[in-house]
Amino acid sequence: MSEMADAIRQLSDEKGVSEDSIKVTIETALKAAFKRRFGSSENCVIRFADDLSEVKVFARKVVVDGVYDPSQEIEFEEAKELNSEVEIGDELEIEIDPKKEFERSAVSQGKQIAHQGLNESFKDTLYNEYKDKIHEVIIGYYLRTGNNDSIYVDLGKVEGVLPKKYQSPREVYEKGDRIKTYITDIKKTPSGIQLILSRSDPEFVKKCFENEVPEIADGIVHIHKVVREAGYRAKVAVYSNKIDVDPVGACVGQKGQRIQAVIRELDEKIDVLKYEEDPHLFIANALLPAEVVRVVITNSETREAKAIVTESQFSIAIGKGGQNVRLANKLCDWNIDVITEEQAAQMDLTETDTRRAAEQLFSNNAETEESGDDVVPVTSIEDLDPRLAEIIKGTEFDDIVVFHDAVRDGSISKLEGLSREDAEAIDKLINENFEITEENSAEEAPAEEETDSAEDDGGLEEGEEFECPECHATVAYHIGMTTCPKCGVELAFE
Repeated sequence: MSEMADAIRQLSDEKGVSEDSIKVTIETALKAAFKRRFGSSENCVIRFADDLSEVKVFARKVVVDGVYDPSQEIEFEEAKELNSEVEIGDELEIEIDPKKEFERSAVSQGKQIAHQGLNESFKDTLYNEYKDKIHEVIIGYYLRTGNNDSIYVDLGKVEGVLPKKYQSPREVYEKGDRIKTYITDIKKTPSGIQLILSRSDPEFVKKCFENEVPEIADGIVHIHKVVREAGYRAKVAVYSNKIDVDPVGACVGQKGQRIQAVIRELDEKIDVLKYEEDPHLFIANALLPAEVVRVVITNSETREAKAIVTESQFSIAIGKGGQNVRLANKLCDWNIDVITEEQAAQMDLTETDTRRAAEQLFSNNAETEESGDDVVPVTSIEDLDPRLAEIIKGTEFDDIVVFHDAVRDGSISKLEGLSREDAEAIDKLINENFEITEENSAEEAPAEEETDSAEDDGGLEEGEEFECPECHATVAYHIGMTTCPKCGVELAFE
């Protein structure tokens, strides 16, 4: 095997560049030298031996009777000396000895192009290898601190840079220190490629937990969101779709082994808490380690809430410099105002959603009493499966009474996409949330009974308005009423 073959294979192993890429680079360099010598490389032919033991350069020339362009043509008589069977008009490949034919400047230019080609091939190879590693964790070693306090990290084949803004503010490194980082981006440089690294990205915390908690890697436990102030504190909200799996316990590990491994890596406090869809519960969890007495949603549209705590828990809920409540705000995406029980006692903390619902309820009741049409949509049931709600929405069965009756007489089967089991499950929800009085098919009671009933209730008629003696609200009377629907006080009609 020749020196060239050895050199090509060695270069391929060292740079991770394919032999074909190296051959293309050599061919490009030789053609550049050929063009420098003869003015054009269109008729240059490069051939490698099968075993890469040698490479030959040929000039393809046309056989003519009277040469006009020596670089492209060869005289018939001269061609006959090389090949006795040649005819005018044929093409003949004439071997060129680069050592004799190429000038020093042509050789230098060829070398330069070869180096550039190899460097570009090397960069492309590395780029393709590392571009899929973006958003992964990588381990390297501290090299030096550069301009703007950026830290350069030795990652083996490539170099990484940890910009100042992506560093944890309390960490200091010395030459040779091991650094675990999160890859955020990749870019090409004149010398190769460079990975942009981070130790402050919240995603870095996620990756650390994935490495330490098998349940997260297996998809049993999920991380809802991570917020952090790098080097000081992080909050991680987790949940599990399996009832028998404690997501917080899985992340903490036996005797705290799993979370301690992450804390040692990040050198910051970490609160792992359970994610809840109910904002009341989620906000309370987010303020850990503080114990929250109650959470009140003061404005759901602007996402404002008040967290009520005891006096002893107030400073814990706020945290040093407001850090705990600030991180809780980011985690829940709510504007949380922490107040004490004493402060709460002096405020009107009726939740806006509750107030609106009550007003809507009374408004609906009044309209219903006036119209005599008491319709409650099935799709308004809070615990109804969204899939089933979509099936029922807009149909004749989107009325709890109609739906209830349809389940009993079997006509619910007309509703496409709704199985009998689904229908019975919905009917069960209706029975749990509403009291439905079965209609009596018999004739209505005599009018005198209604009169008696009206007289028993102080002479008030159905729908007639009166003023509550306790809260002074105007209320519409209905038969059998015993309490004020607004304040709950017991009423007596004489």
